[in-house]
Amino acid sequence: MKPLKAYTIPFVGLKVGAHLFEYKIEQEFFEYFEYEDFNDANVQVNVTLNKKTTLLELHFEVSGEVNINCDLTNEPYNQTINNVFDLVVKFGDEFNDEYIDILIIPHGEHEINIQQYIYELIVLAVPIKRIHPGVEDGTLSSDILKKLEELSPKLNKEKQTEEDIDPRWNTLKKLLTDK
Repeated sequence: MKPLKAYTIPFVGLKVGAHLFEYKIEQEFFEYFEYEDFNDANVQVNVTLNKKTTLLELHFEVSGEVNINCDLTNEPYNQTINNVFDLVVKFGDEFNDEYIDILIIPHGEHEINIQQYIYELIVLAVPIKRIHPGVEDGTLSSDILKKLEELSPKLNKEKQTEEDIDPRWNTLKKLLTDK
């Protein structure tokens, strides 16, 4: 997969200190990764690159909303997402991304591509169980919800009347009380 140029930061020409990079992520970004769980996306990503003499510190802030389908009703809804992540970029002999928050790149590199980190931050910010807010507060009216309620097991809170109980049980109950 060829990296997207918009998410490549050339850090060689930057002065020592903090630098802000802003990205607006939309559905086309996820189509590049062939990720089809989102119907639409409108996410703002702010990356603060703090350049030091021997390393780079990247602070990612993700906020916005993605349109996804509910796991219960399959109704689309907008899910608000927020996530933060810190990444330290060090220089070494060879490329190494084994660690979660440390990236080692070769000494000769002059730029870093952050598209994979942005993608993972957004995808991981979405809850595992996706439930439409209308399901939680009871305002959503859906055919699927009606069918689920119809097919769900009924909890009978009322005491069974004596007519519903098999008469053989009554005889057994007498044994308990005849002590």
